[in-house]
Amino acid sequence: MRDQPEQQAPPVQKLRIRYAKRGRLRFTSHRDFSRAFERAIFRARVPMAYSSGFNPHPRISYAGASPTGSASEAEFLEIGLAEVVDPATVHAALVEALPDGLDVVEVVTSPGGALADQLEASHWQVDLDLPPAEAATAVAAFLAAEEVPVQRMTKKGLREFDCRAAVISLSASVGERGSRLDLVLRHGTPSVRPDDVLAGLAHTSGRPEVPSPLLTRLTQGPLDPDTGEIGDPLHPMR
Repeated sequence: MRDQPEQQAPPVQKLRIRYAKRGRLRFTSHRDFSRAFERAIFRARVPMAYSSGFNPHPRISYAGASPTGSASEAEFLEIGLAEVVDPATVHAALVEALPDGLDVVEVVTSPGGALADQLEASHWQVDLDLPPAEAATAVAAFLAAEEVPVQRMTKKGLREFDCRAAVISLSASVGERGSRLDLVLRHGTPSVRPDDVLAGLAHTSGRPEVPSPLLTRLTQGPLDPDTGEIGDPLHPMR
C-alpha cells in the first residue's frame, strides 16, 4: 500500500491581498495570473503554508476574478502562511516579484470568515465607441424592461438567463471613446458580467453590440442593501 502523505500544519496567519490588472495585462486570464502569482510568491520567499495530500500546493484562495480582457482595480485573494509576517513586508516583496500591470495594491491581515462572502457586488466603468445620445437611449430602454434575456456559451453549453435583475444601477455619460457607462452589478448565480449587460442593451435597443468595449472594474465588495453602495472587503468596518 502507498504510504499516506504527511499532514501539513494549518496556516498560522492569513493575509488578504488586493491587486490590479492594468494596461495590456488586462488580457491575462485567471489561470495565467495564478501561475504568475505562485511564481512571484516563490521568488519573494513568502513563507507559505501548504495543503496536505500527495500533491501539496500553496494555500491560495482566489475570489471574484474578473473576465479575461477586463481591466480591474479590485481583484482579491487570500494566502495562508506558515509563519507570522508583517503584511507590509509581503506587500513590498510581491511588488518587486510581479510584472508591471499586475500590481499589488494592499495587503492586510485577514479578519476571518470567507473572503468570497464579502464580494457581493461590483462597480464597473465601460467605455464605448458610441454617441452619448444613443447610449442614453439604450440605457433608458434597458432600465424600463422588467426582464432582459441574454445568451452566453458556458462549459455546459449555451445558456439563457435574465441580465436585468443583477443590475443595481446603470447610467450613461460622455466618455473619451464616445460614451461611458457607470454600472453596478449584484453578484449571483448565474453570474452576470458587463458583456452580458452590453448584449442586453443591444437586445432592448434593437441595435448591434458595440465592438471592443473597454471594461474596468473599479470596486467590488459587500453591498449595502439600503444605499446600494459597495464597501471595502479588506476593511469591513471602515
